[in-house]
Amino acid sequence: MLRRLVCLAVVATLGVATPAHAAAVTETGTVGWIADGDTPRVDVHGDGTSELKSIRVIGIQAMEQTTYSPTPSKRRGECHALAATARVEQMVKAGGAKVRLTALKASSRSGDRALRSVAVKIDGKWQDVGLDLVSRGLALWLPFSGEWTWDQRYLAAAKAAAAAHRGLYDTDSCGAGPAQNAGLTVSVSYDPPGSDAGNLNGEWIRVHNPSSSAVSLAGWWVRDSAYRRYVLPKGATVAAGGSLTVHVGSGRNTATDYYWGLPQPIFTNVDPANHGYGDGGYLFDPQGDLRAWQIYP
Repeated sequence: MLRRLVCLAVVATLGVATPAHAAAVTETGTVGWIADGDTPRVDVHGDGTSELKSIRVIGIQAMEQTTYSPTPSKRRGECHALAATARVEQMVKAGGAKVRLTALKASSRSGDRALRSVAVKIDGKWQDVGLDLVSRGLALWLPFSGEWTWDQRYLAAAKAAAAAHRGLYDTDSCGAGPAQNAGLTVSVSYDPPGSDAGNLNGEWIRVHNPSSSAVSLAGWWVRDSAYRRYVLPKGATVAAGGSLTVHVGSGRNTATDYYWGLPQPIFTNVDPANHGYGDGGYLFDPQGDLRAWQIYP
């Protein structure tokens, strides 16, 4: 009950306007349906068509949905994915299906989707959909290059959700997993010496096991705040009192060091002068529970 009251108290603070004053583009639209927690399908007003366009919500990453449908019973997805979709649907319905879309750059895109912050007006107040999901722990905070206006607010909301173990940060919300009481922790090396691109293996995510028993991590996976993930192979084990490190670049796996094999760095540096406000590293167990994380700085 206490956790529920804390969650409601946080959500009650979200009736603040999206910082549209910092946006170069502001549009309105009517939502047709919600594809997933970070992608509404919107008829954008004034574009000369009634076509529904996929809008990628700035600043968040919901868990992956595998079956998309306007009918909730037909949807399928990873743990927490459907809850995020349902929450966006609830907010949009409360706002009469009308949304405000804002961005620093009209050209900002994620693949073929326009990148926009999405807000709905509920009881006369604009409410930020992305902030709501991050505050509830229904989405990870995901910084987008060039669209930094929301980052500091979302960073604070993500840390508060993690501290309160809401949503994703409830480590057994998908069911009790393996080594549930091991107390695993995660740390991230996001700004290695020299050029990040020239020192890919200096970027890493490390899993520490403070318990007195070894923990098999076969089938577990690590990720940054975007969709990129590395699934640990059969035989991967973190020793009692030991650590296992996944390096971003290429190399030969050992008992304690694994290599993601990516061609470029992935963890956003903390560089406020250039609007770099941080990122996160995450460890999930095979059933989809988020078991350990570091949201930095």
